[in-house]
Amino acid sequence: MLSAAGASQKPAKNQDMAVGWSPRGSSTSDSKEIHIDEEVKIAVNLSLERFRYSEQKEMEFPPSFSSTERAFLHRMAQSLGYISKSKGKGPNRYLTIRKKDVSDKPHPNIPLTLSHSSLYFVRSLLQRFPISKKERTDMHPNNKGSMSLAAEPDNIYDRNRASGRLNNGIPMVPKRRGPSELEKFRCSLPVYEHQEDIIRFIRENKVVLVVGETGSGKTTQIPQFLLDDCCKNRQPCRIFCTQPRRLAAIAVAERVAAERGECVGQTVGYHIRLESRVSPKTLLTFCTSGVLLRTLMAGDGSLTTVTHVIVDEVHERDGLTDFLLTKMQDVLQKIPTLKLILSSAALDIELFLRYFGSCPVIHLKGRQFEVKDLFLEDILRLTDFNNRDMWKYKEETKRQERKQKHLTEWCEAVETSSVEEKEMTHVLAPGFLHASSCGDRDDRDLNKTSNKGTEQLEPWLLREMDSCISNIFLYEDQDAFSQLFNLILNENVNVDSMHSETGATALMVSAGRGFLMQMQQLLIMGANINIVASNGWTAFDFAKHFQQTDAMDLLRSSIPLQKASNLEESALMQGGGSELSTENQELLKLYHHSFDDQFVDLDLIMALLYNICSTTSDGAVLIFLPGYDEIVSLRDRILFDDKRFSTHSESYQVFTLHSDMQTLDQKKAMKTSPPGVRKIILSTNIAETSITINDVVFVIDSGKVKEKSFDPVSHTSTLKTVWISKASVLQRKGRAGRCRPGICFHLFSRLRFNNMLEFQVPQLLRMPLQELCLQTKLLAPSSCPVAEFLSKAPQPPPAHAIQSAVQMLKTIDALDQYEDLTDLGYHLADLPVEPHLGKMVLCAVVLKCLDPILTIACTLAYRDPFILPTESSQKRAALNCRKRFTSNTFSDHMALLRAFQAWQKARSDGWERSFCQKNFLSQATMDMILGMRTQLLGQLRAIGFVRARGGSDIRDVNLNSENWAVVKAALVAGMYPNLVHVNKETSVLSSNREKKVHFHPTSILSQLQFKENSQSRSAQALPTDWLIYDEMSRGHRMASVRCCSLVTSITIAIFGGCAKLPCSALHEAAAQRTNDSPPDDTSDSDTEDLAEMRIDDWLVFQLEREDAALVFELRQKWLNLFIKRIRCPSKPWSQRDEAIIQTLVSVLGAEEQEAGLQQPTGIGQRPRPMSSEEGPRTSVRNYRSNPQLPTNASNDKSCGMPALDLLKINTHSRDESSLVINQLSDEPHSSCSSSCSVYLDSPPDSPCPSSSGKQVLKPVSLQSSVRYFVMKSSNIRNLEISQQKGIWSTTPINESKLTKAFLGNSLIILIFSVQGSGHFQGYARMTSVISQDSCHDWGFMGLGGVFSVEWIHKDNLSFQSTQHILNPWNDNKRVQISRDGQELEPLVGSKLLSLWERNSGSQVQ
Repeated sequence: MLSAAGASQKPAKNQDMAVGWSPRGSSTSDSKEIHIDEEVKIAVNLSLERFRYSEQKEMEFPPSFSSTERAFLHRMAQSLGYISKSKGKGPNRYLTIRKKDVSDKPHPNIPLTLSHSSLYFVRSLLQRFPISKKERTDMHPNNKGSMSLAAEPDNIYDRNRASGRLNNGIPMVPKRRGPSELEKFRCSLPVYEHQEDIIRFIRENKVVLVVGETGSGKTTQIPQFLLDDCCKNRQPCRIFCTQPRRLAAIAVAERVAAERGECVGQTVGYHIRLESRVSPKTLLTFCTSGVLLRTLMAGDGSLTTVTHVIVDEVHERDGLTDFLLTKMQDVLQKIPTLKLILSSAALDIELFLRYFGSCPVIHLKGRQFEVKDLFLEDILRLTDFNNRDMWKYKEETKRQERKQKHLTEWCEAVETSSVEEKEMTHVLAPGFLHASSCGDRDDRDLNKTSNKGTEQLEPWLLREMDSCISNIFLYEDQDAFSQLFNLILNENVNVDSMHSETGATALMVSAGRGFLMQMQQLLIMGANINIVASNGWTAFDFAKHFQQTDAMDLLRSSIPLQKASNLEESALMQGGGSELSTENQELLKLYHHSFDDQFVDLDLIMALLYNICSTTSDGAVLIFLPGYDEIVSLRDRILFDDKRFSTHSESYQVFTLHSDMQTLDQKKAMKTSPPGVRKIILSTNIAETSITINDVVFVIDSGKVKEKSFDPVSHTSTLKTVWISKASVLQRKGRAGRCRPGICFHLFSRLRFNNMLEFQVPQLLRMPLQELCLQTKLLAPSSCPVAEFLSKAPQPPPAHAIQSAVQMLKTIDALDQYEDLTDLGYHLADLPVEPHLGKMVLCAVVLKCLDPILTIACTLAYRDPFILPTESSQKRAALNCRKRFTSNTFSDHMALLRAFQAWQKARSDGWERSFCQKNFLSQATMDMILGMRTQLLGQLRAIGFVRARGGSDIRDVNLNSENWAVVKAALVAGMYPNLVHVNKETSVLSSNREKKVHFHPTSILSQLQFKENSQSRSAQALPTDWLIYDEMSRGHRMASVRCCSLVTSITIAIFGGCAKLPCSALHEAAAQRTNDSPPDDTSDSDTEDLAEMRIDDWLVFQLEREDAALVFELRQKWLNLFIKRIRCPSKPWSQRDEAIIQTLVSVLGAEEQEAGLQQPTGIGQRPRPMSSEEGPRTSVRNYRSNPQLPTNASNDKSCGMPALDLLKINTHSRDESSLVINQLSDEPHSSCSSSCSVYLDSPPDSPCPSSSGKQVLKPVSLQSSVRYFVMKSSNIRNLEISQQKGIWSTTPINESKLTKAFLGNSLIILIFSVQGSGHFQGYARMTSVISQDSCHDWGFMGLGGVFSVEWIHKDNLSFQSTQHILNPWNDNKRVQISRDGQELEPLVGSKLLSLWERNSGSQVQ
């Protein structure tokens, strides 16, 4: 039933961001501490781990568990996403856990209603460009050609363009090594004396396993042996050596180069993500596994010029390394000259011998200095560690001993049948009883679960129960049973209440005295036969001791067969307990009943560190901790909180090592400290391999690591602190004793060590497989299915996990139904981000909102840049800081974007470090995101999506970057199917796999929930019914979603789901008609003409039939365009393409307006000039509540509004656009055409637009952004005509720009200047689309059609007064140096307009 599995893994990418706190130590959970014996914890953990990786659906635990142990089991099961339930009573109470079945998906009721404006936009598009027969055919699911590159013979995928791959090179004979002061050190390494054997084995075999203890020198020396041998024999070579971590690749490359007497980048170099130091002469390249994999994607021929591949630290079994070995097995058969060397300190030799066939194994000894092991029991004794909890447990133990002593006296008295009156008086003296009950109160509080009912007893009831139990046992007083049953039945005393001094229950004393009838009554009342007294006896033991055979038979008939379970659990313990002395066993029991070891005991570490520093004079201390939280907490204790250290800070140097630190900081930790100064290094498992700190003498091993696991069934991820494996224990131990004998302090017992896994569970078994499955299609032969290729891995992932990943790739259109790569799939495999993020970026290119998505995608690909401080006083400040960056958009993605933009601005101003400290941001993470942006943009350029000039240049792909609704559409396209539906009626958040989810504490939406004091009110406060999220994780009970954004239903309907939906996706609503309802021509019920639009099995929208057809066809238009752009990214945009994008922009903006969501400004700028202190200045407005326009106006005025009410100059806001639209209704006027909803006002003499009107005015979105264009005129006469007639014309080139902006719901401000005048002559706003008619009054030929403008200011503004205003969109030139049609950056335009207001001395309304 219980089994071995699970242990430590490589930490997740966001391990340093894990949040945790605990009363004493540190943890990744805020769960309550549970104190139980270590043996039970180990048994439960092993059992659950085996269950986790098995095909079992359900598992049952025996009734022998106490309620505290069951509580622990519930917590562990829930943390893994299982359902746990206890059922039964007393001795028959079993606990069952089962895996969730996600087939029963909740189906939300999803009505979809479109605004009149949106319907107008869609109809207009479809009237101009109806859906063609080809478009319908291309979108049919059975049409393979529209998605697959096979259908496009001219568009052959270039495998050589894979980004992030190793440079091409040719093998050369290495040059001789130069002199180095490290030569003597090299010769002293254990590996050196095996040089000849190693070279011989590699020369004679294709695969060689090297198992070298830590410190043997295998990582640095084996590559050099190969170089030296090739140099000696004049043989050309080219060697790749992989490392599991970026820092390790850099450190090893620098060390090897130094030992060869040269600089990095010559013979020896490195290549990691975003950074490389190689040259054409480089013959030994250290790289990460991912870089080598991307090289292999260019084809197996990419390794034809490579002679040796060394895969180091194989024991870590990270996903990429296992995947690399799977591919290398194939490559070795195709390239006979290639040699593969696998190297590790602790290798599962049997596994790899089976995998690669018979190959030699080279064993290397470690360095010569001995390292002594001390375990938890030794440390507790060494430090005499004692804290308040242990003291309380000691007191509890003493009380238990007193009870046991009293019970022994009872038993002896009964056995001799001579209880003296004096003894009885002593035992039952009221004063003694009263003191005892007071003294035992804490004991009962600590053991409420085991001594159920006693803690609630009033003193008089307690005395009565004690009297009854003692009289029955000592005097065989049957009359006492009458009072006993009376107390149980009438005073609600628990039947299992224990005697306050002995721990005996009524059933125990009845069994000991043989009162069978009373025993039967007690059992009927629910008495528990498994409860033990203070001496460890059950009721059965009492009957047996006093030879009450009938009582034994009665109890035996009531006892289920649970003894076997206890034996089975104890048999699990692989020794350890029996080897411990009684003293050590008691010490460990005392410790585990005072501290929950799911946490890291920082108090114990501080006590141990002080012991080391006070008893030894020198020697660096390396402390292994699971994550960044614990590192920061311990660092602060050493430097600030613990006076034993903080008052002597000059005697200590504290360094930290973790995954997002700078290379320079890492090098500081390597340097030897000055004399008299002790170096203390706090590290994650990054210091476990490859990185060597030579002066470390003492290692403190917490035995923990952060491990991220992914459940392919529920699609939830779990980040937990788990125990490491034995292999990792040995690796950590090996970090000590490099310069002299050392000591390794293990903060776990020998029993725990004996029950650890030998090796880690491979990451391939617990990671999302989408990216690997996609890469498999490029690495494996075309005829080889994904599952077949991955089944060749050393330990292949479960079939259901592979199937789930393949299905997900089909869902996002990366694979077609035949499991072949689509056009999109090829591009996604090419991009250095996860598939769904790659799709998000490509959608942003087509939607022309690339820059914001680039930032968001790179942030999600790497890690959350916000750091949650460990000090509780700062946590709220950090969360508020995150919230400030969201600009009231209900979006965590906005916070990531704004934070990066503000950091870029701070960086350009030279104060990024203090900016990060002030805003709780990680500087290293920001640097990495910036580098990833550069790499990703470079790859987009390489594959033709972003061009250097012309169409699809960097300006063109960012035309809509300022529109947050469009940016969110790209987010939805990438995040699908990560959706959450908000049920406003029940206030429940649900997803397609979880019936109930919560917001993660780091989400700004959780702060809304906190502010509202209830999830109910917070759900109702959300403007829309839909959220997207980046990741669903599971805590101890509830699934939570992190990094969320609020989106509209129309965005989900258009951008969610597969590209190809069947024709049946659009059909009549199931409940639309009933056979018995007679037709009623007069009925105007909205429910009688409904249709359903089925995006997937969960997303089924219900809307009016005509609206459904419009939405479905708009969706098809978008997906046809997207597929076309993906297939031919460099093809020029057609008028149809532009119209589709403009319609999408308009519809998305109109629906955001309808929901009352706010359009932030500046999101498309690079960098965003926003101060971090600037919080949001406006609140979300519900435009539905705005006053409606009067409907009784005459026809010629009904669609018009005063111009002064439409424009308002805001001179007080620096980061908002200065022009805002207000006082607009979202309902059409009754006197206007039904096809128009809300109109920008026209000049007073212009007619109201109607179905037959010549002038068509644009429905305005309340989300409109403001765009500013400079209009140059050849003479002043043209401006006079414009001011008189309210018209303007411009060149065809400018027409295109203005049309795009106008149709995109932007408010267009035109700033006029006559060439050579030295002035701006005023500004106006554009109020209509450009017509085909031309004006013959202009003094210039070649102008286009006329459009309406409304002049706002007609005063001259001298260029002299605008000298200080520079336009970053025109190479930071002054605004007066603008060509005709030049667009101004919004803040610049706002500043320019404010000068007119200042000069005129009147506020423009």
